[in-house]
Amino acid sequence: MNIVMLSNTFTPHVGGVARSLEAFTAEYRRRGHRVMVVAPEFSHTPTEETDVIRIPAVQNFNGSDFSVVLPISGLLSRTLDQFQPEIVHAHHPYLLGMTALRIARYRELPLVFTHHTLYEQYTHYVPGDSPTLRHFVVELATQYANLCDQVFAPSESIASLLHERGVIAPVAVVPTGVRMERFAQGDGAGFRAAMGIPDDAFVVGHLGRLAPEKNLVFLAEAVAAFLESDAAAHFLVVGKGPSEADIRRIFERRGLSSRLWLSGVLKHPRLADAYHAMDAFAFASKTETQGMVLTEAMAAGVPVIALDASGVREIVQDGCNGRLLGEETRDAFRDALRWIARMESAQRGALTRAALETADAFSLPRTADKALACYEVLNSKTLLSARADGHERWENLLHLIKAEWDIVKSVTAAAGSAFETAEAPRRSRPT
Repeated sequence: MNIVMLSNTFTPHVGGVARSLEAFTAEYRRRGHRVMVVAPEFSHTPTEETDVIRIPAVQNFNGSDFSVVLPISGLLSRTLDQFQPEIVHAHHPYLLGMTALRIARYRELPLVFTHHTLYEQYTHYVPGDSPTLRHFVVELATQYANLCDQVFAPSESIASLLHERGVIAPVAVVPTGVRMERFAQGDGAGFRAAMGIPDDAFVVGHLGRLAPEKNLVFLAEAVAAFLESDAAAHFLVVGKGPSEADIRRIFERRGLSSRLWLSGVLKHPRLADAYHAMDAFAFASKTETQGMVLTEAMAAGVPVIALDASGVREIVQDGCNGRLLGEETRDAFRDALRWIARMESAQRGALTRAALETADAFSLPRTADKALACYEVLNSKTLLSARADGHERWENLLHLIKAEWDIVKSVTAAAGSAFETAEAPRRSRPT
């Protein structure tokens, strides 16, 4: 199959969507499918890429590490004419997601949308953040999903949430798979030595984009409390972002800076080495649709301590491959870390085996099988309903007009719902 993927983030951007897109693209190509990726330009973008179209973009939008794409030239249409896509897959509902809708409608192709993100958790990057704006982005994503032929939800909890929000398009649970072979081996001892972490330390690790929506202030406070109770414990943080300063400040205030290690962004094989340097993986985000770093950690045999939240509860089994905490308190998180740190080696071995079994259930070949099976069904339906060549140009024009109309309707409906919600409390006030 020829698959075109459109995403507002892609490598070298560090984040779950970019990593998901990279993983699936590599797996599809390995199986003989052609994949074209349409994504914004980022700083340090590789000079040579295969089947990747970069769209000019505004960098570091509003202080974030995201790019915002600029209007698209006719180059994309000409390239797609040569590529001859059979499936259009959008990874966001806005910006290039709207472009994906136009392409699918104009070319009469099936449109797939992966609902990677709880968008209402990211409105703090937009000037004028408000409850109305958060409601708007939820409605916009819902309206967009209902314009698609197939929606992928990264986890069961997100699939349920989409149904609750009014998504009536078919929804399939397709997590981003973990590349087991990438994380099965790693030089944890060498990584510790290079960083200066003692061989006998109990290392709590965290990896990801260091941003406010990841609940990192709470995580840092909880891990710091654990370090205060265990003189052999250290905290290894892999990644970068605006919350790095908060983490440093918390550890400085408690006099624990000498046991805080920030490595910055790592790539393979150093990324695998970092996971293997950890004894436990700590995760406090409540905004995930799927905790990809959790399956990566488990693929390295590292148990996870995390808060019970969407995208997490499908992976972490409390008491089996880690701890899943329903209580968001510093003491509960500290005690869960103590629970692992004080285990006998045999008990830790059982946690490691369970973590590896969980990671295998989320392996990339398994999840790619699910996605490709959905593509095949959609593609066969498209072939059965194909129109005669003589009407193609006229039909394409009508579909493009309909796509524009659907975009206008979806945005208008989302805005109307948001403002109606905002006005309701005012109307109910006594005069």
